[in-house]
Amino acid sequence: MNTTNNTVLITGGSAGIGFEIAALLSEKGNRVIITGRDEQRLKAAASKLKNTTAIAGDVSDPAQADALAERIGREFPDLNILINNAGKAYYYKLGEEIDVAQKADEEMQTNYISPIRLTEKLLPLLKKQDEAAVINVTSIVAFAPGRRLATYAASKAALHAYTRTLRLTLEKTAPNVRVFELMPPLVNTDFSKEIDGHNGIPPRQVADELLTALENHQYEIHVGNTAQLYQLSLSSPAEAFRVMNAVE
Repeated sequence: MNTTNNTVLITGGSAGIGFEIAALLSEKGNRVIITGRDEQRLKAAASKLKNTTAIAGDVSDPAQADALAERIGREFPDLNILINNAGKAYYYKLGEEIDVAQKADEEMQTNYISPIRLTEKLLPLLKKQDEAAVINVTSIVAFAPGRRLATYAASKAALHAYTRTLRLTLEKTAPNVRVFELMPPLVNTDFSKEIDGHNGIPPRQVADELLTALENHQYEIHVGNTAQLYQLSLSSPAEAFRVMNAVE
């Protein structure tokens, strides 16, 4: 897929992985739109990038997601890449935390329901383009959940299943819209501070590997050591689960 001269919407684009993807795409001559809940942080991020528009909003809120989709259709009718990157995670151990159901509900709304909703709203626009893509950001824990990320892992596993099915469906009904899944391991961002994110890979590496995969039509993008854990999960799911949870 061509990685220049696109119009790209990135949810959760003000920091971390989303920001680095936005930076790399803007450097390559793409028109970029970033969204996020924190308007000030979003505007600050956009000010550091070329050809980037900031639209504040919470994609987990149906009304705000609808408003975003309507604005994109009106102001950016040539949108051809949607990157569902916004995420939410709680770090805790089952059995030692209260309000687990509430935490899980928030994670599912942001990490699973929101990408489905936004994709559904924007798919008619994407189908009009000569070449388009939906990119869903899942995680290494979709294959082997971590003990302190149980409900977050469940939300990413759900998105993984949805992404595979969406890809299969669009191959037959809208072959111009390709569906990619970006699966990072631990990444050194503010998002992952609670889970020792400083031990993770730099977010720029995730962005670099995404663009390489787009150019090569690699639809499942196993960044860093995700590739090794994925292969292990195929040969021995129990061993992959043990490796993921080897450290308390």
